Amino acid sequence: MKQAKVYMYEHYAGLLTENDEGFEFQYDDAYLNAAHSEAISLTLPLKKEVFKSEILFPFFDGLIPEGWLLDIATKNWKLNERDRMSVLLVTCTDCIGAVSIEAINKKS
Repeated sequence: MKQAKVYMYEHYAGLLTENDEGFEFQYDDAYLNAAHSEAISLTLPLKKEVFKSEILFPFFDGLIPEGWLLDIATKNWKLNERDRMSVLLVTCTDCIGAVSIEAINKKS
C-alpha cells in the first residue's frame, strides 16, 4: 500500500491511497471545516465521503511530468513509468500550482 498526503496551498487537504482495489482519496475533516478550504479539483469536490477509482485519479495523473522530464525522472529514480503512484510520489512534492504531494513512508 502506498499513501501520500495531499496539500492545497500548503494546507493539509487529504490522503491519497493506492491499495489492492485501486485508489482512494479522502479529504481531511479539519480541512473540510476550515474557512480556507477549496476543492483540489473540480472532479474531486469537497465532501466527507471517500472517492474511489480503479486507476489513478486523472487529476493526480495530470500532475506527473511528461516527455523528456518523465524519462529523466524514471531513469534517475529507477521507477517504472507505469507505476503512476510511485512516479507521483517522487516527482510531485513541489508541483507548479496549488497542489503538492508528500509521500508517507511506512516502515514495517
